[in-house]
Amino acid sequence: MIKKIIWLFAMTVFFLLPSGCSSDGDGKEARQSLIKTTQPAPIELNDQEKDKSVAYQVREDVKKINEIYDVAVIEGKKKILVVYKVRHLQRFKMKKIEKNLQEKLKEKYPDKKFIVSSDYKIFLETIRLKEEMEKENITVDEAKKRFKKIIKLKKEMT
Repeated sequence: MIKKIIWLFAMTVFFLLPSGCSSDGDGKEARQSLIKTTQPAPIELNDQEKDKSVAYQVREDVKKINEIYDVAVIEGKKKILVVYKVRHLQRFKMKKIEKNLQEKLKEKYPDKKFIVSSDYKIFLETIRLKEEMEKENITVDEAKKRFKKIIKLKKEMT
């Protein structure tokens, strides 16, 4: 009987201890971004005035598409990265959604170059970059380097 109680106590500690130590509070939005809608504010890494920036308008245009429920935008000097999540039942049409989104953005913003992705890893990296910038743990130059790495990662995955 005592062995059963000790075994039960040990198993309880074994399962509860890791879960209690895992929530450190850092990167909360990044962890939750895979589960729920985050709708992060666009990141602007360009040197333009705010009124010439199109990142917020791009985000609003993408949010209007029914098949997409979450979007993150990073506007660099020459490229704009648009990362989005597709509703679960629409995942069978992902290529079509990406093609339509790319065409819509090219039509509305012909002078901009877009990189469009529905990959969760790219989305997660974008959220992490935004969090780092908000906490001011990263300089603008470092953010631009991370932006280039995210684009490189996207190209490697295709």
